Amino acid sequence: MKQEKLFSGKTLAILSGGGDTPAINSSIEAVRNRASMLGFKVYGVQRGWKGLLGDGDVVDLTNIAYNGIYGGTALLSSRTNPFPSKKNKEDRSQQILRNIERYKIDVLVTIGGDDTNGAAKKLYELYGIPVIGFPKTIDNDLRTHTLHHYQGNAYETVLCPGFPSGALAIKKLTSKLHTTNESHQRIMVLEVMGRDAGWLTGSALFGGAQVALIPEVEMTQERKDFFFEFVKEKYMRSPKRSLIIAVAEGVRWWDSEKQKLEMVYASPDLDEYGHPRFGGISGVIASEISKKTGIEARGQISGYIPRSGKCSEYDRRLTSTLADKVVDLLLREDYGKMPVMKDIVPYSELEEYHTTAIEMGNIGNFPLPQDYYNPNEFYFSEKYFDFLTNILGAPYRMEFNHEFPIVIPQ
Repeated sequence: MKQEKLFSGKTLAILSGGGDTPAINSSIEAVRNRASMLGFKVYGVQRGWKGLLGDGDVVDLTNIAYNGIYGGTALLSSRTNPFPSKKNKEDRSQQILRNIERYKIDVLVTIGGDDTNGAAKKLYELYGIPVIGFPKTIDNDLRTHTLHHYQGNAYETVLCPGFPSGALAIKKLTSKLHTTNESHQRIMVLEVMGRDAGWLTGSALFGGAQVALIPEVEMTQERKDFFFEFVKEKYMRSPKRSLIIAVAEGVRWWDSEKQKLEMVYASPDLDEYGHPRFGGISGVIASEISKKTGIEARGQISGYIPRSGKCSEYDRRLTSTLADKVVDLLLREDYGKMPVMKDIVPYSELEEYHTTAIEMGNIGNFPLPQDYYNPNEFYFSEKYFDFLTNILGAPYRMEFNHEFPIVIPQ
């Protein structure tokens, strides 16, 4: 009778890099539990790739209680790039290789987006390091080759851990904003994370936003003029003289003074992957709406709210399902791959048979498809609503449904 587990004596390490999401701890816990079951000793690398530089910063997760419901990442994160970049010309990959050997790491699981997993892919391709990528992004723009089945057809879409929790947070936040907005009969411009893709912006419509702008559709001078007219008419037709406009932080907005399309940055500084920090487009748009229409408009930045708080139920089951696929990859020693969902399915159908694995070299970024958004109506299509209903359930808007009789003086 065999006494030892299959991978006894082997070590698997987990790291998380880039922006946090509410689902990273859930991903770490799910992968750790399954790797331990197979016999691996499980390490956690602190602060993403930074934890494998210098002398290393590694902790033992093997027999430690882990709260996967708590959002963010207990292993901490950074935007460290071990390979040369515009900000850091030094190639630090040899430090990574040295620490993988020093800590006797046999397999590395990297939880991240295109940047973090892109670095892992290079380590696998250049040096043969056994890596498995695990998808993570709040923007939901990491290409997972997932199919959305709608009205008898299949459309390529995306599903990444972190997005369901972030989308739920934006849905709830938008629903709350109606009470203050209606009280002052304003237009509110709600800014939502999304550097290059409008997936998360669309979740505001599930909380009652009536208009949306996304990075995939540039707001040229002509489109801006049409937009202002559209917004004014939409506002005047609204029963409560209240309008919420959801805007992705990465919207390309025409600057009339500079006579060119620009994005609004909170800081001009770039991270090690060459990305600036966005923030402020909502205030710019709100100010121009007020000037062009004469209607009071305010900007509201959702900021880090979609990244914050506990992991949603959908994300908990999603990370568990993808971790089941990690077991399959470990058993077959099939490295350089990433587990993904094959299909967009409701909560009850999040099972391993709906998963597959893709080459890490094929992930890249995937923007919102054109037929998920109507640029003439500044609104998402029924196809998108069907996509997100699988994840969030039905749209919800908090409403005050009483009407008061008008008093006429005698």
